[in-house]
Amino acid sequence: MKNNNKLEIKFKVKDLKFDDKGLIVTIIQDYKKKDILMVAYMNAASVKRTIKTSKTCFWSRSRKKFWVKGETSGHFQFVKSMYYDCDMDALLIQVRQVGVACHTGNRSCFYRRIS
Repeated sequence: MKNNNKLEIKFKVKDLKFDDKGLIVTIIQDYKKKDILMVAYMNAASVKRTIKTSKTCFWSRSRKKFWVKGETSGHFQFVKSMYYDCDMDALLIQVRQVGVACHTGNRSCFYRRIS
């Protein structure tokens, strides 16, 4: 049942449900076209950094370090809005994408369709 009460809840990063590695899945969406651009992971520090700078900052699982999208490519993602899901274990960030989102040169990482 949908709750129509509009309660103001103060968001706290510590309330997010990070996995056992301290990460949360993050979906990146174009704020105008609404297409999904990519999926990445954040930890608490990268969530805070993203909120503070209004640029997406992720945690690289393979390199074990922070990376700001666009830092080397110039294809920055400027945050327009951030949401968390009902279970608080996933984030949706709507961005203004500069250039392409995918390292392959495609606008979105989701350019291959399963028949």
